Amino acid sequence: MRYFLRRRQPPVSRILLVESGSRHLIERVLPGLRQTYGDGVPIDLVTCYTGAPADISAVHRVTDHRGPDGRRKLYRALAANRYSIMGMLCSAEPIMTKWKWALAARLPAKIFVINENGDYFWLDRGHWRAILHFALFRAGLTGSGAFRTLGRLLVFPFTLSYLLLYASTVHIRRAWRTARTEVTHESHSS
Repeated sequence: MRYFLRRRQPPVSRILLVESGSRHLIERVLPGLRQTYGDGVPIDLVTCYTGAPADISAVHRVTDHRGPDGRRKLYRALAANRYSIMGMLCSAEPIMTKWKWALAARLPAKIFVINENGDYFWLDRGHWRAILHFALFRAGLTGSGAFRTLGRLLVFPFTLSYLLLYASTVHIRRAWRTARTEVTHESHSS
């Protein structure tokens, strides 16, 4: 995440897309990228799926890079390509979540986040409001569900305290009864 503190966009020479969601979402974004950056800019893809959408220059499958050595090899190969920008698909699907954030941390590229509608925003300090809204939306803290989610967060410590107190009371009573029974058996056997 090299350009997080800067709003400026680097000159685009090569684009990396991380397909951490459904294939149709990437296929919906590709024409917009071609229209914005032209046909001469290579677009590579990191995916866990077989096959590739049309108009992709190179495909890197995470399933081909298992284990620590395989991951290091993939990181080195991607870093050698010197991507200017990297698009991460952040739909509400738990696909390649660890991979996309590991790539975001390791590759020196400006990152843009693509949501399930095909919209995107740059991941930098200049777009902090969009990032905050996106995070709150994913956490369920926007819209009609926000009140319910906040209520659950407020009630959680009290519920946890009650359950811990109840469990400890039950275990202490059981231990006390067991100890009392053992003392009674010893006094009767003597």
